[in-house]
Amino acid sequence: MFSDKNKPREISDMGGQPNRIGKNTKIKGDIISEADFRIDGRLDGNVKTSGKVVIGKDGYIQGKVECVNADIEGSFNGELLVTELLSLKTSAVIEGTVSVAKLSVEPGATFNASCIMGNKNGTSNIKKANETVKAT
Repeated sequence: MFSDKNKPREISDMGGQPNRIGKNTKIKGDIISEADFRIDGRLDGNVKTSGKVVIGKDGYIQGKVECVNADIEGSFNGELLVTELLSLKTSAVIEGTVSVAKLSVEPGATFNASCIMGNKNGTSNIKKANETVKAT
């Protein structure tokens, strides 16, 4: 009578269950996924996903990351390509190069990177980390 058997089940937009690298795990290599990815351990390599990448407070990535959205609390060193929103939390430490459409930085985050921000016209504004970025 109250069964949900007749209702269609919703499937995640991003290819299924999120993936996770645990706190005391170290991986060397490349990862390709359609689902979201959370790193609480260490990854020396590249991540490419059509989902979201989350680097937890104890997480660290050295390499190249290509994703749609990213939330970073931990550390990143390398090339970061985010097609939509990059959100840097207070404990985030970023070094390298960043290409992003939108950037959110909480006070206290360390952002030592060259940053390219795309705008609606498909062109980009190149800013160094120590330059002021004007909000639009």
